[in-house]
Amino acid sequence: MTKGHRITVEPSDRHVRVVRDGQVLAESDRALVLRETGCPARYYIPPEDVRLDLLTPSATHTYCPFKGTASYWSLPDAADLVWAYPEPKADVAEIRDHLCFYEVEAG
Repeated sequence: MTKGHRITVEPSDRHVRVVRDGQVLAESDRALVLRETGCPARYYIPPEDVRLDLLTPSATHTYCPFKGTASYWSLPDAADLVWAYPEPKADVAEIRDHLCFYEVEAG
């Protein structure tokens, strides 16, 4: 980690739900919350709690020096809406294959 940069991953105590255009894309009581210096909290949802049948793999990949290489999925009207780290760095190994959405309801 870079000096002053911090990432924590822990089980969320919140019910997490992802809805787009009235359709539930994910719903979980088993999400992980990742907190990273300078970024909003992100909820990583187990794949079993995500409507994978609605998502299409994207050709997009991005690299984070702290988390690793992310793969993306899209909806027909929303490119790269979801991402996951299939091979995350050791410090965030818990998020392996969990999916993260840009817009999440957590309550």
